[in-house]
Amino acid sequence: TYLWSYEGEQLLTDLSVHRDLMPRTVEGQLTMEKTPSYFVTSEAPQRIHAMAKDTKLVVVVRDPVTRAISDYTQTLSKKPEIPTFEVLAFKNRTLGLIDASWSAIRIGIYALHLESWLQYFPLSQIHFVSGEQLISDPAGEMAKVQDFLGLRRVITQAYFHFNSTKGFPCLRRPEDGASAPRCLGKSKGRTHPKIDPEVIRRLRKFYKPFNVMFYQMTGQDFQWEQEDGEK
Repeated sequence: TYLWSYEGEQLLTDLSVHRDLMPRTVEGQLTMEKTPSYFVTSEAPQRIHAMAKDTKLVVVVRDPVTRAISDYTQTLSKKPEIPTFEVLAFKNRTLGLIDASWSAIRIGIYALHLESWLQYFPLSQIHFVSGEQLISDPAGEMAKVQDFLGLRRVITQAYFHFNSTKGFPCLRRPEDGASAPRCLGKSKGRTHPKIDPEVIRRLRKFYKPFNVMFYQMTGQDFQWEQEDGEK
């Protein structure tokens, strides 16, 4: 819904409307809202804390290099005239200067964004989901999410079916029998453009210190440095 990404009067005007749009929650239920931009919106932590300081936060993260290419791929599908990834990723390619102001790059500096959230929420109220594990072991990741939210483990391996065409797991309800699983839409699973390996190497070097900092802050090692065979 992007409420906490709004600015000034629009935020105050739409708050009551936002609440009315949310489903009624009775005892024993949880209401969830999903807006990816919150994690990278500097005003969001304070706004959400002011509304409900006990809110639990779930953040899905993935290898920032892969994330940046995926971000670019999404934009390219809508604006095929944009420059190449290699052009946009650098302020000066000859000198190897990464353009961290480009949103596709900046979003993946997770440690920077997390610092803002930790000013308002303890780490115990934030759960980080590995995007890679969510694909390779969706049931395992969902078990952790359900535990974090204090829910009974209802969503198990029986709820997932891997779609080899898209490369993502699809969701199915075991009680629905032979009905077709629900898969991600056309905007997901697009084939990424081929990126110069040297650009990938420079991006990995750029992100590495930020990744290490993020691992230390969260107490989780996502092992992104091992991508593409790097050890």
